[in-house]
Parts: sequence; structure tokens; C-alpha cells
Amino acid sequence: MAQVDTRVGDLEGNAALVVEWARRAADDGAHLVVFPEMTLTGYPAEDLVLRESFARASEQAVTDLAGTLEREGLGELAVVVGYLAHTEGQARVDTPPSDEETLDDERPGDANPRRGQPRNAAALLHGGRVVGRYAKRHLPNYGVFDEARYFVPGTELQVVRFHGVDVALTICEDLWVEGGPCGVAGQAGVDLVVSPNASPYERAKDDLRLPLVRRRAAEANAPILYCNQVGGQDELVFDGDSLAVSADGALLARAPQFVEHLLCVDLTLDPARVPQRREGRIGPMTVTRTVLSEEPVPAFEPRPGHVADPLSDCEEVWRALVLGLRDFIDKNGFPSVVFGLSGGIDSALVAALSVDALGADRVHAVALPSRWSSEHSLADAGDSARRLGLHYSTVPIAPMVDAFEGQVELSGTAAENLQARIRGTLLMGLSNQHGHLLLATSNKSEVAVGYSTLYGDAAGGFAPIKDVPKTLVWELSRWRNAYARERGETEPIPQNSIDKPPSAELAPGQKDSDSLPSYEELDAVIADYVDRDLGMAELLERGHDPEIVARVLRMVDIAEFKRRQSAPGTKISLKAFGRDRRLPITNRWRESLPSVREGAQA
Repeated sequence: MAQVDTRVGDLEGNAALVVEWARRAADDGAHLVVFPEMTLTGYPAEDLVLRESFARASEQAVTDLAGTLEREGLGELAVVVGYLAHTEGQARVDTPPSDEETLDDERPGDANPRRGQPRNAAALLHGGRVVGRYAKRHLPNYGVFDEARYFVPGTELQVVRFHGVDVALTICEDLWVEGGPCGVAGQAGVDLVVSPNASPYERAKDDLRLPLVRRRAAEANAPILYCNQVGGQDELVFDGDSLAVSADGALLARAPQFVEHLLCVDLTLDPARVPQRREGRIGPMTVTRTVLSEEPVPAFEPRPGHVADPLSDCEEVWRALVLGLRDFIDKNGFPSVVFGLSGGIDSALVAALSVDALGADRVHAVALPSRWSSEHSLADAGDSARRLGLHYSTVPIAPMVDAFEGQVELSGTAAENLQARIRGTLLMGLSNQHGHLLLATSNKSEVAVGYSTLYGDAAGGFAPIKDVPKTLVWELSRWRNAYARERGETEPIPQNSIDKPPSAELAPGQKDSDSLPSYEELDAVIADYVDRDLGMAELLERGHDPEIVARVLRMVDIAEFKRRQSAPGTKISLKAFGRDRRLPITNRWRESLPSVREGAQA
């Protein structure tokens, strides 16, 4: 299982990646290597899928790749690679799922697949040819997924006999469906199921994968190879976590998260254990079989598979944020980043993430003190810069604020926001001047309730902690310092930035608590209202304070127009703002407090 980091649209580069990692697999003695979902095109390719020129190029690329592997001396290696299939001249059909199929874990299904020709497909390459093709049966259309918009579902289960072993192909979401392709494979009789995946990271998702794959292995009555993508793609980050499970559910091997990795596992398969092998129509699919080779592989001594140690929750989130930021910067060709370093916890955390992701020499931070900035904030910003060794400068903005206020009279929030917008303008100027990408330092709690200034502190091309609630900001900061201490390294985040009450410092003595509930209360409501989509009655049933709920929901609802203009940021939660949560800006629906009578009944 080659969990590799691909680039969307880079057919040539991704094909070269397949050749490189296929050679590593062959050098390690492998007979079969599996790559992630849509490896050749990158995933998700979004509306590129609808462009026929791109789809045709993908079809050509998979054919060319088979020939390249043969010329490189890798023709005897069976290579399963994901790509975008496009069959010209085929009638456009709509194939709904069978009533026999049920979605596992209550995940949404593919009830309304798009009419069209593109398919999310996997090909098995061998001997310079494409010897097997499979089109994904179940198309996820929830959360960050829009596959019903792009693809038509497959109707055939492709089984290829290789060295006398019957290998069935499936793709990603197919594993989430009980009675789906794995169930068909079990009825057809196969020896092995391979599953290319592009499963985005969210917290604790690796805890779901092993039980899921075990259920499908039992259903297929065969081992499953689950190969997942790794790397960042816009808001998404993929964590790898590839694994192999035996037919009886034993974990044979598991790859580390957030790194490219070749996970090798030796399987002892006895084709004689399958009492019957069927083809033709089975349930909702048609099983087709291709015989590639019957001769078994020579006997060998199986090596034990490696099972990577699991990461703690904080380390898992940290690595996700680092990888998401690094790949966004590198894949888009930015040489460096810039952001405002205030001495507060959010910018201190972004500074540490940036240095971990890019190295100190590519990170530029600017302090932009106003008349209301405290001495300790400037000291904390300087301390953060020294700890990390990044580029650091100071640009006082008080004279610029005075110049604005000398021309137009502003007071209250307008005067406060002017300071933030001057900072945003200066940072964008430095971004333009030097080619840095400007990072926004707002966290999820602030983004949720609109506690940020449009074209001010919300300005930026990427927001590394956009999906990180404030309480988790503190937790991650403490973890990162502890991680450094354990290794005898300098703690990257000043303790004073962690300990002091948070403040925007746009007015004398200002604190976040002047405008917001405690972050513990705020984040708990946001998790239930935003991530879980609970309504007012359900929120109250979960024990939230009615006044705080009413206040928070109003702030969240009226801030949608701000969020629509915010920079992308790495998704780590169940539901991130952006492509994961889509609400109309113009919207009169509001959750209301239940009446006393309704409350008594509840």
C-alpha cells in the first residue's frame, strides 16, 4: 500500500510518483501494490472532472502509465491506481442503489447520482496493459463530498485472478455500505479485496477505520487492503493511516499518519478455502472475472507486518495542521508566509505551526502595535519570535490611525475596526511586495461568532487554525511546549501568551470576555450547533444555558456573510466552515427558545 501525496491536476507528476513508489514496492519483493483513490488526477478534482479535456487526458494517462511501468522493468508487478474514467459515446444513465444495500454507520448514500459519463475509477495495470477496471459504486454526497455531482456509479465488480488469487477492486465509500461491493464480493467468492481511498482527516477518524474494515472483511470473507491518501488539498488534509486486515478481522499492518509511506504486508492465501466462485448478476452488481495468471508465487517466509503506534489527540491534530499548511504553501508555489504577531495565543500558535511546517527562514512575522497595545503584548510577540528564530519586525500603526481619524470621525466599534484594517492593509502590502502569502490567525470560535474584522484580522490567503476552537488553541499550545520539553528543546510558545486573558487590544482594558461568553461555554455550544446541527430544543436538552445559547446562535447566524469571505483553512473537525457547512447568507430562519409549556413537556 503506497500512501502517497498527490497534486490535483498534475497527471504527469502523479504518474511519475506511481512509477517511483512502484519501484520501491518491487524492490521490497511485492507482487501487488495499491495506490490511493484517483491518484493520477489527485483528489478531489472538483469541477475539473466536468472538463472533457481533463477526463480524456486521465484516460490517456492510465494507458501511458501501464506502458511506462513495463518499460521501467516493472511490468510483472500488479499496480492498482485510481484515476478519472471517461467513456466516450456511452449513454448517460442513472443507476440508483439497490434496496438490498444499506448504508453502514448511518452515512448518507448516493440516492441521486449525477447523470453523465465520468467515473471515479481504479485500474489494475500489468504487463504494459490495463487488465482490469472498476468504477466506484457508492458516491458520497455529504459533508465535503460532492461525488453525485460529478460521477455516475459503477455497476460491475471487477475480479482479477493474479497468481491464482482472485483480487476484487473497490473504492473508498464502497466500504461504508453494508451489503455493497464487499457483500457482493463475499457472495462471488474472492481471496482478497483492495480498496484505494481518499478519506479526509477529522479528529479521531482513525478510530472508526479499523472497526469498519473489519466488518467489511467479514462480509467479503477475505482480507482487505485499505490504502489511503496522505497530504493537504485546499481545506482538506489526508492522514494516510493505511491498513491491512485479515478475513477474521486481525490487524496485519498499519501505516503511520501524515507521512508518505510504503506499507508492505505478506499474506498467506489459500484459494482452496473458497468453496464456490460465481460471476454474473449478484444483487445490485454484475461480477466480471479476468484471469491474468494461475501459477502461484514461490513459497516464502512471511514477514510480520508493521503496526504504527497511534498518535495522541493533540499530536494528531498538530500534524494535520502542519501538513495542511505546508502542502497549501508548497503546492501553490508560495516561497514564504507573513502574519501579524500580536503576543496573543492565536498568533503565537500560528507562528509555531508555520515554523514546524516551513522552517523558520520562510516565516515572517510583524508586530503592529497601536496606542492601546500593552507592553507585555509586545514583549510576548518578541519572545515568540526569538524562541522560533523567524524573521521579525515592528511597524507602529498609531501615526496611521491618527491620520485616518484626522480626516474622518470614527468612534466605538468603527474606530476599533479601523486599527485592524490598517494592520490588514499593511500586511497585504508586505505580502504583495515580497511574495509572502498572508496568513489569517483567527480561530474557529472567532470565525463562528464573527469576532473578527473584515479586511482586517480576517484578511489572508490561508487560515491555519480556522477550524480550531479557542479551547483547543490553548490545549495544543500546552501540548507543543510539553513536546519540546520532553526533547530538551526550547518551548516555542511563551507561557505568558498561554496564561493571560485573551484580548483584541483595540480599546483601553479590552478583553474578549467583554463581548463573548467564556470560551468553554462558547465552544461547547458551537460544537453542538455548528458541528452537530442541533436545534434550540436539543441544545437545551444537552444542558446549555438558555441565555448563552440564544446569544451565541444569534451571533453565529448573522456572521454568515463574513465567513463566506474568509480564507480557507485546514479541516480537523466533524464540520468545518466552508465547503463542509453551506448555509444561505440571506436567511430568515432563526432557532427560537421553546415556550414554558414546551419546556415543561420536554
